[in-house]
Amino acid sequence: MDATPAYLKGRGRGRGRGAGDHQPNKNNQVGGPAWNRNKAEDDKSAQDRFKEVSASHQQSIQRHLEDNCVESESSEEEDDIGNNVLESIFSGYSKNYSGVSVDVNKAQDDLIHSFRSGTSACLVCIDTIKREEPIWNCKGCACMFHIPCIQKWVREGVYQQVYQSQDDIGPTSALPWFCPKCRYEYQQSQCPNRYFCFCGKVQDPKFDPWLVPHSCGQKCGRQLRPDCGHACLLLCHPGPCPPCPQMVKSKCYCGRQQPQVKRCSGREWACGQPCGHRLSCGQHNCQQPCHPGECLPCPKTSVQSCLCGKKSSTRPCASPQWKCDQPCGKALRCGNHRCEDICHQGACGDCPRSGKRRCPCEKTEYELPCTEDIPTCGDTCGKTLRCGQHTCTQRCHQGECGSCRQVTSKRCRCGQKQKEVLCSKEYLCDLKCSVMRDCGKHYCKRKCCDGSCPTCEQVCGKTLRCRNHKCASGCHRGPCYPCPLTVNVSCFCKSTSITVPCGREKDMKPPKCNRKCQIPPNCHHPRRDKHRCHFNECPPCQQKCLLPLHQCDHTCPVKCHDAVKVKVEDQRPRAGPWDARPAFVIQTVKKPCPPCQVPIPTECMGKHEVSNIPCAEVAPYSCGRPCDRQLGCGNHTCSILCHIVTGSVDQHTAGKNCETCESPCEKGRPRGCKHPCRLPCHPQDCPPCTSMVRMRCHCNAVVKHIPCHDWTVTMKDKQDQLQSCEGQCTKSLPCGHQCASTCHNGACPNADQCKKKVTLRCSCRRKKKEVICHTVQRPDGGEKAVLDCDDVCEKTKEEKKKMKDSAEREKKEEEEKKQKLELEEYERKLKGRRKKRKHLEEVVELTFWEKNKTVMIIVSSLVTVFVAIFLFYWLSAS
Repeated sequence: MDATPAYLKGRGRGRGRGAGDHQPNKNNQVGGPAWNRNKAEDDKSAQDRFKEVSASHQQSIQRHLEDNCVESESSEEEDDIGNNVLESIFSGYSKNYSGVSVDVNKAQDDLIHSFRSGTSACLVCIDTIKREEPIWNCKGCACMFHIPCIQKWVREGVYQQVYQSQDDIGPTSALPWFCPKCRYEYQQSQCPNRYFCFCGKVQDPKFDPWLVPHSCGQKCGRQLRPDCGHACLLLCHPGPCPPCPQMVKSKCYCGRQQPQVKRCSGREWACGQPCGHRLSCGQHNCQQPCHPGECLPCPKTSVQSCLCGKKSSTRPCASPQWKCDQPCGKALRCGNHRCEDICHQGACGDCPRSGKRRCPCEKTEYELPCTEDIPTCGDTCGKTLRCGQHTCTQRCHQGECGSCRQVTSKRCRCGQKQKEVLCSKEYLCDLKCSVMRDCGKHYCKRKCCDGSCPTCEQVCGKTLRCRNHKCASGCHRGPCYPCPLTVNVSCFCKSTSITVPCGREKDMKPPKCNRKCQIPPNCHHPRRDKHRCHFNECPPCQQKCLLPLHQCDHTCPVKCHDAVKVKVEDQRPRAGPWDARPAFVIQTVKKPCPPCQVPIPTECMGKHEVSNIPCAEVAPYSCGRPCDRQLGCGNHTCSILCHIVTGSVDQHTAGKNCETCESPCEKGRPRGCKHPCRLPCHPQDCPPCTSMVRMRCHCNAVVKHIPCHDWTVTMKDKQDQLQSCEGQCTKSLPCGHQCASTCHNGACPNADQCKKKVTLRCSCRRKKKEVICHTVQRPDGGEKAVLDCDDVCEKTKEEKKKMKDSAEREKKEEEEKKQKLELEEYERKLKGRRKKRKHLEEVVELTFWEKNKTVMIIVSSLVTVFVAIFLFYWLSAS
C-alpha cells in the first residue's frame, strides 16, 4: 500500500501532520539513543548544527509555499480529522492487506465529514454535536443523537401511541419506538441511558485529540454486514463499517467454474458462461449468462392443449396449463345432464341434482329423480331475516327472502335520538359530533357519530425546524418529526462537498478544497495565477499586460490592468436624509493601456526642425510661425500659425484648410433697409436681405413679421396687403358694433350702414321688437328710438301704483298703532303702581273683509294684470 493513500492527502488544522511534512527524528527524544552519541558527534561545532537546522527550516518553508500558493483561510471552527488519526484508524487494513486495494471510501467519507465543524448535527434538536457531549448511535443508519434528545424522542413517541390508540394497549413498556432518521424499531428496554463509544466497549469515553471524538481507540470488532462471520478491523469509528476485506474461495452463481479467491464482500461473482439449469417447463435449459437467483421463465413457445382438450394454441413454454372459455360438456354419471363447469382438469363429479334434496325452506325432504324439480312444501318459510331478530312470514318459496317489514323502535348510532322505523333500515340522526379528534385541533363533525371518531385527515403543514419545508404528516399532537432531508454543502468548484441535515446549510461553512481554482480569467491571459479553490473574487492578475498597443508596434510593459478595482464617487440620488450611503464605492473597471513612451524623431509641418517626441504623442506639429497666405476675399491674409496647407494653387494663395476671412461686409444697403449684410467680406454683390421686419396689422390686433427685401421692393398697395392680418376688423362703428370688414387701412367703409339686429323696448319694458341697426339710428348720431306704450301698459302702471299706495297706507297705519301702544305704556309707567282692577275687555269680532282686505287687494290686482296681458296678445294675433 502507498505510504500516503489518496484519502489522506487532505490537511487538518492541527491534529496531525501530513505525510509530506517534516517528521522529527526519534533519536532526538529525551531518554532515547540520542543520549549515547559517539564522541565524533559531540565534537561537532554549534555553528554547523545551526546551519543544518536553518537549512531544514528553509526547506520546510519552501514546501509550504509550493503547497499553498495563496494564503489559506484558517478558522477556529475547523476541526478536521488529522492524517495521523486516519492512518491509525486504517492501520488494520494497511498492515494485514498491504499491496491490495481496499474499498473503504464510505468509511473515509464518514470519518472526514462526520466531525468537521458543524457537519454532525442531532436531528432532534438540529444542533451541532460537540466533541465531549454524550451521544447515541443508531444500529440501522449509524446516525448520532444527543442522549437527552433521543430519550425525549422515546417519551414523546410513547405518549403519541397511547393517545392515538382507541383500545387499551396494556403496559407502555411493550410499545416500540423508532429511529428519527431510518425508522429502525427498538424496544423500550433499549432506550439509551448510558454513553458508550462507537463500538460499545467503553462507557463514557474521554476525549483524546489524537483519536476520533467519542471513540475508544480500540479495534471496532463489530460483525460486518451482510453477516459473513468476520469482524470489522478498523479502530472504533463512526458510521457503518466498510465492506469485508477478507479473502475467501467462492464459486460462481451457476457453480460450473472452479472456485476463485475473492474478497468476502464480493464473493458472489458470475463466470459469463450459459447457466444450463433445467427450466420449469422441463424441456429446455437456461441460456442466460451466469446469473444470481432463479432462472427466468422459458422464452420459447409450443403448441399446447387446454385442460379440457377442446382447443389448442401456440403459447409460451413456461405456462403449459391454460383454460379455454368453453364449458366442459362431458356427460355426468346420471346420464341425463352434462358438466357446465368452464374448462377444467380431472373428473367432472356427481350430478348436483342426484340424491336426497330439501324444499327451499329445508323443512321437508324429498327423494326424486334428477330430472324432476323439488316442489315447495306450502309451509311458512321461517328463515331468519338479515336483521337477525325476525323470521320470514311468507310461504315456502324459491330464491332469497325479502327485507324485514316489521316496524320497530330504534336508537340512532350516537344513541341520542330514538324513532320507529322499518327493521331493515338503519336510523341515523342529523346531530354532528362535537368531540375533538386525536390531533387536538379539529372537531369530528361527523353526523350521528358512535364515538369512534376517525383520525384527523388534514395535513399538519407546520414549518419544520429546518425552516425550509413543512410537515407532510397527518394532523397530530406534539412536535413534528425532524426534516428527513439532507443538503450537500460544497466548495465553489463543487468537487468537495459534505452532507448536512436540512436547515444547517445556512450556518455551515463550506468545506476546504485543495484543488486549483477553475474560475476562468477575467483578463486577456489564458490562465490565472495558481491558487486554491475559493469563494468570492480571485486575486488580481500579477502578470504583465504585453498587449500590442493600438497606434504603434510596441507592447504594453505594465502589470495586467483588465480588472482593476477603483474608488469612485457614488452618484446615486439619496432617498432622504436617513439614507446613509457611502461617499465612495468600489468598482471593477478595465483600464486602457498607458500611452507609449518610446521616443520617436519627428519633423514639424513646416519642416523647420526635428524633435524627439514620445511614440504616443507623435503627430504633425507647428513651428509657431504665421501662414500669411492671400485669402479668397482678396483683402486679407491667413493668420493661422504654421500648418499643412492643402488644395493651394501656389505658395501665395490660401488653401482649403486656411482660415476664412470673417471681416464684416462694408458695401451699401438698399433704400429702406437698415440691416447690415450678414456675409463676411466677399467680392461679389450682397444677397437680398433676409431679416424680418416686425410691425402690427392695420387693426393693431396681430404682430406680423415681413421679410425686409419684400417690404422695401414693393409698392404702397402691396405693402397694405402684406400688413393686413386677413382677419375681421376690430374697430367699432359709431353705433357701437364691430366692423364686419377684413383688416384694412384707414376708416371703416359704410360706417352708417350697420346690418346688425337690435331690440327696441317701450319705457315700461313690456313691449319689444327686433329691427336693423341703421334703420333706427338717428342722423345726428343720437340714441336709438324707442317704442311707445299702449293702453295695456298704462293700465298696468295704474295697478302697480295702486298697490304701492295701498301698501304705504297699511304701513303707515301700523306705525301709528305701534306709536299709540308705546304712548299708552309710557303713560302707565308715569302714573305709578295702582290697585289692580278687573276690566272687562270688549271683544269686537272683525269681518271677513277686514281680516283679508290686503290679500284680496293683491289677488285682484294680479288677476287684472293677467287678463290685460291675455287680451293684448289675443288682439295682436287677430
